[in-house]
Amino acid sequence: MLQPPPKVFISYSHDSESHKDWVLGLSTRLMANGVDVVLDQWDLTLGSDLPRFMEMGLTGAHRVLVVCTDAYVSKANAGRGGVGYEKMILTAQLMHDISTDRIVPIIRANALVPPVPTFLGSRVYIDFRNDFTYEAKYAELIGDIHGQQIKPRPALGQNPFLTDSEQTAPHVSFSPERYVSPSQAGSVCFDYSNNNGRFVLGAGAMSFETAWSRGGNTSIYALSGQPTIRSVSIAPDIKEIAEVGDASIYDTSSRYRMPQLGEIVIWQNKDGYFLATKIEKIQSRGHGCPVDQITFSYAIAPSKSKSFASSVRNGA
Repeated sequence: MLQPPPKVFISYSHDSESHKDWVLGLSTRLMANGVDVVLDQWDLTLGSDLPRFMEMGLTGAHRVLVVCTDAYVSKANAGRGGVGYEKMILTAQLMHDISTDRIVPIIRANALVPPVPTFLGSRVYIDFRNDFTYEAKYAELIGDIHGQQIKPRPALGQNPFLTDSEQTAPHVSFSPERYVSPSQAGSVCFDYSNNNGRFVLGAGAMSFETAWSRGGNTSIYALSGQPTIRSVSIAPDIKEIAEVGDASIYDTSSRYRMPQLGEIVIWQNKDGYFLATKIEKIQSRGHGCPVDQITFSYAIAPSKSKSFASSVRNGA
């Protein structure tokens, strides 16, 4: 049976028209991503019973997103207006179940310390104050609402110091787990003659099992035969990852590519996310170097975006 969509109530203060528009934009995008949003801007009509709307929305929703601006925090702490009424209802729910994670504070236009009202002081919040990090924060929020973690807990492995009769020393530095970087952006340097040339970037739905093979001291093969990879391509004439505006326009007709030093490789995984890797340095044992080693910087575009402008700023 199909699960009903998660229902979310948006609690916020009418600070200004621009703030109302920001809340409306967030709510509209949540609706487009399968979240049933209860919002006064489209659920209230002239003559509606405002207290009843608040009570029904706050008690009937699976989650409550509390948009904590300076004004909201001030009104909540003072118990004023509609914000004060909603605070009273939410406080009663917290007293009934203090361990609940229904209430999610969202920080916006807020310079206070702490940035949440007193009754939410112990709650983990999500920070939307920086517009440059909006995409990454939205991806975190929508994933949490749908129960999908961007950085899922990895499987628990074996203690490398437990030995049997055939193994006398822990091989910590040789395990495949060292060829993983779960962050959305960063830099990697590894010996591609090890682990079958494979290095995993990201986690969960945003996971990419990249594969590399020896080319030369100024080029290397990037391969796409791994289970998580849908395609691989090169972004010609692009110098920086942030300049990739549409990752879907590059040629994906080959299962392997041979990027040169300084070029950018575009990967797409089976879940539809895009990864960009910029080749920073290459060393090849077959061409006089002591090791087979590649150094590259990378970024994963959040929310299945085709543009990398915001992902690079978020990872900086």
